[in-house]
Amino acid sequence: MSTGGLGRPGVAAVKWSAVSTGARFALQLVAQVVLARTLGPDIFGVFAIGMVVLTFATFFSGFGFSWSLLQRDTLSEEDIRFAWTWQLIVGVLTTLAVYFLAPLLAVYFREPRAQAIVEWLSLACLLTAAAAPSSYLLQRDLNFKAVGLIQVGSYAAGYVAVGVPMALLGWGAASLVAAWLVQSGVLLVASYALKPHAVRPLFWYPDAAAAVGTGRAVFATNIVNWLLNNLDRVLIGRLLNAQALGLYNVAYNLATMPNTLLLGALQPAFLAAGARLQGDLQRLGRAYLQMLATVFVLGLPAFVFLALISADLVRLLYGPQWSEAAWVLGILFLSMPAYVVWGLSTPVLWNTGRKHHEFALQLPLVALGALGFYLYAAQGIHAAAAVAAGLLVLRALVVGTAAFRAVQLPWTALLPHAARGLLLSTLCAAAALAGQRAAAQFDLPLLSLAASTLMALLVMALLVAVRPQALGDQTAGMLSRFFPGLAGHLGATPASPPSEPLGEQRL
Repeated sequence: MSTGGLGRPGVAAVKWSAVSTGARFALQLVAQVVLARTLGPDIFGVFAIGMVVLTFATFFSGFGFSWSLLQRDTLSEEDIRFAWTWQLIVGVLTTLAVYFLAPLLAVYFREPRAQAIVEWLSLACLLTAAAAPSSYLLQRDLNFKAVGLIQVGSYAAGYVAVGVPMALLGWGAASLVAAWLVQSGVLLVASYALKPHAVRPLFWYPDAAAAVGTGRAVFATNIVNWLLNNLDRVLIGRLLNAQALGLYNVAYNLATMPNTLLLGALQPAFLAAGARLQGDLQRLGRAYLQMLATVFVLGLPAFVFLALISADLVRLLYGPQWSEAAWVLGILFLSMPAYVVWGLSTPVLWNTGRKHHEFALQLPLVALGALGFYLYAAQGIHAAAAVAAGLLVLRALVVGTAAFRAVQLPWTALLPHAARGLLLSTLCAAAALAGQRAAAQFDLPLLSLAASTLMALLVMALLVAVRPQALGDQTAGMLSRFFPGLAGHLGATPASPPSEPLGEQRL
């Protein structure tokens, strides 16, 4: 058994996941910029209403049946048939429910244009439910090369091939709806083509109770997470208007793109491979600590830098009609490290037999968040962003504390890495501000962005070149696993080869 936290198959899974997520990140950024400039905040706000409804309905259509395929130690054809059958049944019922509730939802949000969008998006509930078994089976195999290619390909088909051309031709919100449905359809077809499974119905079997129990836990947890992630948009859409919701939603989506890059690369591989380490708390704890250390040492400075350049980003990417989103983007960037900590902590709870903890620990935060958004969302999107950022920090503290206890690690183990992250963030911020000040007289967002980026990169590169010890042993070890050529310079001990066969899927 390897002495490090991540074994070779786990590292390979993370690498493929990172590459595919990076490609999707680039596609998403380009597509969203073109769509935002073409459609404007008002249309984006109307579509955001439909997406809030869809994400909530998707939890019902899935109910977590396919999640059990990822968590089981051994898997039979009956497990797959049972999950597929009930995913499809609940998916159909959810699609019908969302379609017929669309008029009432449009009334709640005081936006008649949202009715048609919700009705069309209801089809995505069925498509997502039907794709879930194959998607989770691919993740179980740690086949993140296939998962990544499907994600990139489906997004390109939906948004690049369909959404952007329709928007440029004047289709308005319909272009966003069509893009989402095409993306969901391609994902379903491609997932099943690469991981076909039995589709004969199976309504019950001896192990069904365990699968339903896992489904209930996933469902309850997803509902709590949906509330915590969407309370801001639900109340902004209700208390303000589609224009404000569009501004806020685009800023939120842009802030979470780098976050998605990190979590999209690390969380699925950590969860899938970590399921094979449920009896090895020490090794799971090492992998968890190494990931969090890397987030603090490298991720925190990156998000601080992004917060400082948020105004230039909005002006350059989206144009003056989106300028009000800049402050929202900045405060959300600052809270994204907490989101990553939360996202990496939840697999620890699930892989240590604490699948109900995520739901139970976050439930009180739903009430606290609802109160905060109710009191302050009406004051505008800036106040709502501040509440959302604070809520993300609280979630990271609560779930992260539980994860540390689960793997029997003290919080003090993270303090040196947090200190390094704060020091590097200070240096990065000073360099970025110096670059912005040097370019301020020209009032050109591209020049300001280039100057601040160049200064920040130079300072960080110089620090790593002169004093690589500043990264710490955990971050250096993580980097050396993905970039072996850096191991000598960083002073990291090369990872010893695992004793198990290379084909065995271990974290």
